[in-house]
Amino acid sequence: MLSITRDYLILFLLFVPSVVLGQKFHARFKNQVSLWSTLNYVDKTNTQLGARYIPTLSLSDSLKNGRLLDAELSVNAYGDLLFSGSNYDSASADISAYRFWVRYSGPRFEIRAGLQKINFGSAAILRPLMWFDRMDYRDPLQLTNGVYGVLGRYYFQGNINIWLWLLYGENKVKGWEIAPTLANTPEYGGRLQIPVSKGEMGLSFHHREADFTSFYTYVQHTGSTHYPENRIGLDGKWDLGPGLWYEYVIKKNDPDNGVLGEWETYFNAGLDYTFGIGNGLNLTTEFFRYNNKESWHGENKDNNYSALAANYPFGLLNRISGAVYYNWTNREWYRFINLERSYDYWSFYLMLFWNPERFYLYNTSNDRNLLSGKGIQLMAVVNF
Repeated sequence: MLSITRDYLILFLLFVPSVVLGQKFHARFKNQVSLWSTLNYVDKTNTQLGARYIPTLSLSDSLKNGRLLDAELSVNAYGDLLFSGSNYDSASADISAYRFWVRYSGPRFEIRAGLQKINFGSAAILRPLMWFDRMDYRDPLQLTNGVYGVLGRYYFQGNINIWLWLLYGENKVKGWEIAPTLANTPEYGGRLQIPVSKGEMGLSFHHREADFTSFYTYVQHTGSTHYPENRIGLDGKWDLGPGLWYEYVIKKNDPDNGVLGEWETYFNAGLDYTFGIGNGLNLTTEFFRYNNKESWHGENKDNNYSALAANYPFGLLNRISGAVYYNWTNREWYRFINLERSYDYWSFYLMLFWNPERFYLYNTSNDRNLLSGKGIQLMAVVNF
């Protein structure tokens, strides 16, 4: 609640000068309500009943010379009940800021400040450039927390564009991170994106100060617990009939951190193609490789995945999609099927899954991950 109050105050202070100057904003309000029930089996049957409400207020005003001032304000309110077997286990509820940003833009530039989603790259399922979000490919709503910061983008002629960002360290993990950013310290980076023949390529960089304090809770440690990290990412995507892409990230850790090796690399290569079968069968496949070693020529610690996803529409209202992942390192299968029916306002999902009992896919593992093991999830979503 305190974070919401802070965000409202920030946006209020940003918009008051414009209101005083006589700007008239166009407002649009929309809502999303989702209800779900999850049943899974690990050691015993676990059941979760949950509900989520995301109201969103969008404000915009056209300025002179083709420029625009707009903002988005939304919160994420949810609650759930968990049962272990036939016994009540626990309940949880929370309300937090979801998106709170203001943007000033023109024909060739934009500057956006506040709580926002920042994502980029070419991969679709297992994304090395998942630096600031945690979107799960299997989630039909594609929900993810945002980051606090300022993002600037400039678009040159020829569709070349450059991104610069400055983030506020919140002591939270994001993307593939295992250690949070040191609280109240800045993160910064940028990206250059250029068109190439039938596609585009990108070069990205990011720096932060990682806080490993929690890893030393039960270990005697007298040195520093926060260390610098630097990442460089390369990616490209081409439309050659099938879509082809790759992402490669190399991350340099401080060798004194005691938890991660000095060098980490993330690699993804993938392709997709829509076959002219019936209403169009889309297939996507990716190979993902993670590697960590103590030095550039040190011992490797690998984690490799292959993924195959399919999507097929049955007319205008129905769709079936599914994904199969295989972890070559641990020899584990992940299986997921989603049946969807959509109307103007309502969408209904029936999801079946069969996964390892413990897994670290999308960095969301915990002892109560209800997508572990075997199970089923029913979800109803209304947007109005």
